[in-house]
This record gives sequence, structure tokens and C-alpha cells, in this order.
Amino acid sequence: MKIDGHILTPAGFVRGTLEHVAGRIVRIHGTPVDETTVRADPHTPLLLPGFVDLHVHGGGGADTMDGGAAVTTLARQHLRHGTTALLATTMTAPLAEIEAALRAIAPRVDERARGTARVLGVHLEGPYISPDKLGAQPAYARPPALAEILALHAIAPIRLVTMAPEVAGNLALIPALVGAGMRVQIGHSAASYEQALQALEHGASGFTHLFNAMSALHHRAPGVAGAALAHGRHAEIIPDLLHVHPGAIRAALRAIPGLFCVTDATAAAGMPDGDYRLGRQTVSKCLGGVRLADGTLAGSTLTMDQALRNLVAIGLPLAESAARCSTHAALYLGLEDRGRLVSGGWADVAVMHAPTLQLRQVLVEGEVLELPAAG
Repeated sequence: MKIDGHILTPAGFVRGTLEHVAGRIVRIHGTPVDETTVRADPHTPLLLPGFVDLHVHGGGGADTMDGGAAVTTLARQHLRHGTTALLATTMTAPLAEIEAALRAIAPRVDERARGTARVLGVHLEGPYISPDKLGAQPAYARPPALAEILALHAIAPIRLVTMAPEVAGNLALIPALVGAGMRVQIGHSAASYEQALQALEHGASGFTHLFNAMSALHHRAPGVAGAALAHGRHAEIIPDLLHVHPGAIRAALRAIPGLFCVTDATAAAGMPDGDYRLGRQTVSKCLGGVRLADGTLAGSTLTMDQALRNLVAIGLPLAESAARCSTHAALYLGLEDRGRLVSGGWADVAVMHAPTLQLRQVLVEGEVLELPAAG
């Protein structure tokens, strides 16, 4: 099959044709074109890499911790917003509830249901976090145990683990977790700058929802946020413009080469205002945000197509914005065949109307999902 349009390749935009067979891209050919021309053209489809979201709790009314068909529901919801690959993200909870959630996730990793994003595995966000930086996590933080984490990993593949390095025992576990193929991110942490730096030296490689639920930057106590800006090569950020001010996003972009966007989406994503579940918590969606009863931000309603538009709105070039929503996250996980439009890669494509950046079509592993025309 072929798709014509303005195609974002690793070398830049070309106006030409993307050919795919059996879910894989076999050829991209065309003539180079500049971004200004691309954005001004209302008639030629814009082809971007499908978005990759490494922090998704829910969507379409379903929460990862619900088990059952919840992950299928959220993966279907986020595909409609251009996310072609994601990590199903758990909440801090009693161990039995985490195990049950992973048992429900495992078959969705093994086989992608039609009309859904590819579930790459699990982001274990807790329970190995600081009780002093729970954010919207329930109060079930627990001491770490390597055997426990490896047993969870045997149920469903854990690709990311969020840990607080100051919690006794966490630091020593990082090399073993990295050795088992997991990425370890610093998050939900009250660690000092020095403790965060120790975690990086032990093999931690990223930061969970930068600036949120972590010790803040102060010029005499830089904290986890300061360690991320000074030393981080990779970090998540939630660009819904509620969790992080645009100025702080820009500071992070200048400091962290591999900064990538996540939604931290909850069951409320794609749903009307009202009450929803986030693990064991009840959260309320109102005015575009999701909060606990005390006003604490509790995940988001963000989708990755809106994340892209937000980055462009605060002044980032389209090509960089797309990379922050796809390429950087895929490469962070070591995936060469997702998050980029290249020969041999998966045919994961977000087809958009260039002037408005509204989605018109999504391809996931070559499967086509048509969306209402916009713009």
C-alpha cells in the first residue's frame, strides 16, 4: 500500500510516497521540502511517526488497574489520538492488585487487538516510591524486593520502573533491574541532588513526569529536578500546560537532549467531565484537568496529538515536536523500528491536516483507522 504526502523522515520532510507491506515500511521516496511549506499546505496530507507514550494509566473510562478489558479500551482510545505504541502504567497499590493488573496486561502485550495501539509492556509507577512524594498515588508505598519485582516482570514485561532512590534498598536494586532489561526512572521522590546523582551512577536513566512529585530546584538545594537538568539525558514531561509551565518546558528542552512527552492520561481522557477511578483513588475531571478532592493534580486528560499541538503552540518547530512525541521515547526503550518513519520500521503513522495539526487517519502496524476530516 502507498500513502502520498509530506513525510517526516529522520533527515527532514520530503514530499513523496510511503510504501508499506505486511505492516512494515518498505520504501520512502520524495523530494525534500521545508517545514514552512509543509505547514502552509492545506491539501497535502502530513505524515508523522505514530506517537509513543510511555506513561498511560487510562483512557475512554478505563483504568489499567481495573484489569479485564481495560487495557484494550484505553489502547483503543489513545490510538484515535495518534498513539500507536504505549506502556500500560500501574499505580501504587497492594501487591495482589498490581499482580492482577499485570495478568490482564500480559495477553495485550502478546497480541495487539485490532483497532488498538500496540502495548509494549508495563511502566511500574510505584509502589517503590517515597511516602512523602505520593502525588496522586495511594498510600501503599512499600520497601523494595528484587524477587518481588522479578516475579512481576515474569507476569508481564516491565519496561520502566519508577523508584525513589532515597528509600532504603532502592539504590542497591537499580543495577539488577537494569540488568534484567528494565529502565529505571527517578520519580515520586524527595531525594537530594546528591542522592539523585547516585541513582544515575547506579544505572537509573530517566525521570518520571519531570518537575512533578519530586524535590524541586532551589539554588542551594537543587533536588531531583536540579539533578535532571544538570545530568539527565532522558526524562518524561507532561505538556498539558497544567502540570508544567511553558517556561519550565523550555528550560528542560535546553537541558535534556532526550526529553520526551507523556500524557500520564487517566480514565478521564476522552470522556466528559465527572468522576473516574485512578487505581484506588476517585478523581474528578473538570475544566480540562483531573484532580483529587483536595485539588492535587491526578494525572491528566492529555492525548498525544494535543501534546504535539501544545509544543508547536509554545514555539517548537513541528519536526522537533513530533520527535518529542515519538522518536525520543522509542529510542529510550531501545526500539529502532518505532517512532520513526524509516524503511524496515513499523508502518505506524499519524496522518494530519498540516495547518491545524488535526488527525485524519492513523496507521498502526499497517492497519488503517479513518478519522473525521478536520480543518
